[in-house]
Amino acid sequence: MYMNIVLGVLVGLIVLMVLITGHEFGHFIMARRNGVTVKEFGIGFPPRAIAWTKGADGKWHKIPRKNWNKARKSLIFSLNWLPIGGFCQMDGESDADERPGTFGSVSLWKKTKILFGGVLMNWLMAFVILTFLAAIGMPKFIDNQFTIAGDTYIDAKPITVDTVAENSPAEKAGIKSGDKIAQVVDVSADVNNTTDIGEFADLTEFNNSHAGQEVGYVVERDGEKKLLTATLNSADSSYLLGVSVSQTGLSTYRSTWSAPIVGAVVTVQLTGETFRGFGTIIYNFVSGTLNQFSGDESTREQGRTQIGQAGDSFTGPVGILGTLFPSFVSTGFTNTLFLAALISVSLACMNVLPIPALDGGRFLLIAIYRLRGKKLDQETEARIVSRAFLVLFAMIILITILDITRLFR
Repeated sequence: MYMNIVLGVLVGLIVLMVLITGHEFGHFIMARRNGVTVKEFGIGFPPRAIAWTKGADGKWHKIPRKNWNKARKSLIFSLNWLPIGGFCQMDGESDADERPGTFGSVSLWKKTKILFGGVLMNWLMAFVILTFLAAIGMPKFIDNQFTIAGDTYIDAKPITVDTVAENSPAEKAGIKSGDKIAQVVDVSADVNNTTDIGEFADLTEFNNSHAGQEVGYVVERDGEKKLLTATLNSADSSYLLGVSVSQTGLSTYRSTWSAPIVGAVVTVQLTGETFRGFGTIIYNFVSGTLNQFSGDESTREQGRTQIGQAGDSFTGPVGILGTLFPSFVSTGFTNTLFLAALISVSLACMNVLPIPALDGGRFLLIAIYRLRGKKLDQETEARIVSRAFLVLFAMIILITILDITRLFR
């Protein structure tokens, strides 16, 4: 158990390091392409472990430790001791800085590309991961997860029959406890009447759509496959087939030529689910807080429930590293990769939010001042961003405390 937690934490640190560094690399690429000088690009956070800079000969040279604090005009690339992400330090990051080559000196359009370069990189990383998963076998984690029927091959985890109800359609058909249901057959169809079963939901959906009809089930028993037919009960019955089943693990869905399409659409689906999740959290928190001012005790209790649901929906670094990654690592490589893609999408969506300490908030702040025709001076920008950062930092501490309490429940 402890080894699984340690392995999960190590894998989580590596994944978060790659995703956050990738985000910063998006800023780096956009800054360089739009004429902004990047002073340092670092992997990890200081204290610095080692650093290089490009010399006049066009080659990279290690910087001696004694010269680390020496001002340089060329880019510094550094590796740092704290494995919690990375950073891209641009010259003149204040909007008020008008020196050539600074962030402040470029147009609003160029600032927009630089600020959202990290967001685009996180979406791109998620797309690459999900395309790779689609090619080797992607687990199904969301409802109606996109696939292309003509180019989808299911590596199904067996759905095992646990119990069979007495005098049920299943018992009359000869289905027994321990049988593995591999396929369902629509015996009334003329062609393409056999369908692979990948998930328990597929079996339920098939049964619901064929209530009262004669259907077939391809079951595996003692290494042999058999086709058994049953007439399902009507839709108003307490059950249709009369079995309880279980499934170990998630089936995977593999594509060939359509893998990039699947990767792109699932990235969009995850983005939509993430924004919907943010909306639900905000609604529960705001509504729950307002309900606390009600004179009705049941309304206040409902509000406390909503606030609790909002708190339970948040997961910080401790929860991600201490709970999520150990759980996903223990279930396999593909599930862990899917989690990495989901976190990459979450980073992209979070940085779009209009919070001044984040990319979307900085863009909104700069854009508002541009629309008002006023100059955003360095002192005002620093004050707004620093206060927003303090609020964000306080939220991170609160979420971390909640994560720790969940670990010891």
